[in-house]
Amino acid sequence: MFDLLGEANAAALVGLIGGLALGLAARIGRFCTLGAIEDLLYSSDDRRMRMWGLAIGTAIIGTHIAMDFGLLHAADTAYLDRVWNPLGSIVGGLLFGYGMALSGNCGYGALARLGGGDLRSLMIVIVMGLSAYFVMSGPLAYARVWLFPVEESASTPQGFSQYAEAAFGVGPIVTGIVVGSLILLLSAANRSMLRSPAHLFWGVVVGLAVVSGWVGTAWIAATGFEAEPIQTHTFAAPIGDTIFYSMTASGNALSFSVGSVVGVLLGACLGSYSKGHFRWEACDDPRELRRQILGAAIMGPGAILAVGCSVGQGISAFSVLAFSAPVTFIAIFAGAAFGLRQLITGFVPAE
Repeated sequence: MFDLLGEANAAALVGLIGGLALGLAARIGRFCTLGAIEDLLYSSDDRRMRMWGLAIGTAIIGTHIAMDFGLLHAADTAYLDRVWNPLGSIVGGLLFGYGMALSGNCGYGALARLGGGDLRSLMIVIVMGLSAYFVMSGPLAYARVWLFPVEESASTPQGFSQYAEAAFGVGPIVTGIVVGSLILLLSAANRSMLRSPAHLFWGVVVGLAVVSGWVGTAWIAATGFEAEPIQTHTFAAPIGDTIFYSMTASGNALSFSVGSVVGVLLGACLGSYSKGHFRWEACDDPRELRRQILGAAIMGPGAILAVGCSVGQGISAFSVLAFSAPVTFIAIFAGAAFGLRQLITGFVPAE
């Protein structure tokens, strides 16, 4: 396989397949971070938030089974290999959530809407990708490292499974199965949820897509001849990677990130056509577009500070039970809730 494709192209193919599933989940299954939060807070409908729980539980169980079978060494992943910075998770999560509310979508959601013909999302995707790079490796990178220092190669993996093993002698597979099963049960144990097989199905699909990224890139790293990072789906820096690759393809290699982003676009496009929802849309209100661009400019740096977006921390980091995952997820929720309240009710206190 590597003789035919090469490691980088093989990793891109893994990302493409998982991205297709995520794009279909967004357009057919209506899997969406901001939509789930908005439904929960303002529509008294928690099914999409429960979908998120299903994705997390499935990803945790699948990832820990892969770890137990030796298909993935979780300590080699970015979420466990670097020393966790709680301040970065909190500040970055709040910024990302607030920016997500202003934009009306996270990076993953914007890609999915772009795949359905929404040209406003093209601006969100471009601005978010560039702003992420601006802070990750651009002019503000030194300020980021100074304010939110990151220590690479942690002496102990920064995850709950590894902590439970070191402190109590409980194997990671036990922790993963127990935690993942509890989240699955809590998410599915609802009458309206059980009556909606589509929500159940697409929540599980998203979790399996995240597992496929871990297992696929870990296999390539273990069996290939070139060093390939072990990673799975996230949508902040990878959007910047894709923009960069589109400009330098002749002197650059494909990657999992590029495959993932393109896969979401293609999956969303296929899903939109299958539902008859594809249509070209533009922005009729310059003020709305200005707000969305501002939100995208906030989201990118927020995701870099938090070391992941709503998918990267909200599902992928959760799948390895990283310390950062629940803290960042709560911060993203709080930032989004504040942003939605500002948009809906403004700053005027309720009487």
